Amino acid sequence: MMTKGHITILTTSQPGTQAVTACSSHHFARHSHDQFGIGMIDGGAQKSASGRGTVEAGPGTVITVNPGEIHDGVPINEAPRTWRMLYFTPNILTNAIDALFDGNTPEHEFTSPIFQRPALTRYFNLVFRLLTRSHDEYDYNSADLKYEELLILLARASLAECHRPSENILIAPGVVKARQQIDDAPGEPLQLGDLARTSGLGKYQLIRDFYRYTGYTPHAYLVQKRTLLARHLIGQNMPLAEAAFTAGFSDQSHMTRQFTRFYGYSPGKLAKAISRR
Repeated sequence: MMTKGHITILTTSQPGTQAVTACSSHHFARHSHDQFGIGMIDGGAQKSASGRGTVEAGPGTVITVNPGEIHDGVPINEAPRTWRMLYFTPNILTNAIDALFDGNTPEHEFTSPIFQRPALTRYFNLVFRLLTRSHDEYDYNSADLKYEELLILLARASLAECHRPSENILIAPGVVKARQQIDDAPGEPLQLGDLARTSGLGKYQLIRDFYRYTGYTPHAYLVQKRTLLARHLIGQNMPLAEAAFTAGFSDQSHMTRQFTRFYGYSPGKLAKAISRR
């Protein structure tokens, strides 16, 4: 049977991942994957068998599948449905869960084939957008840090309540050390693991406590500090491309996007104003 519609496999920026977009009324036969899959129904609706019985999913529903889980998919009323999926090799999600529990990971699988959780929806959309950005949009100096942060948050949002690590902890002093590491050299490449080692915290605890303490995730704070550094360098008449490189952006266009997002005007406009002084 021919697929009624289209399914597109997108290029992703991280190894071990696959992204798919689809609009189809195809009836999928029973099958399984050797990866964790998580996705979103964007339009239409479908009925599917799963390891936990038959479920229906409509717009805004997060859908999941575990490695080896047999499932299918049938459009409701034969109308096309649109969806996006991300697939992760098992070790990627396991490592994200490890970061939540500091290595004492409970056996993990998605506890339901469908979810209606705003946090899960938000983090899925952010991870999907990050993984499928074009080469020109990808900031290689900070995207890995942001990806790891978001993957950990996505993993946590998918856990059953009884498996979630406790939130009732005080802000850890190690956050100050991690923040200082960023402050000392915002233009240097940094990974979440680097900051976790400096802080003495697990990756998830660092993300959570850093946000409580600063109002930013580590990645967002790093981007803010890089933009501030770029603004300072431009104020000293450094050429824009050189300022972008020194501040840790992958190129001038990445600096321009962040600069404009924060300040409402481009670094070029700032450079022209300074040159007229």
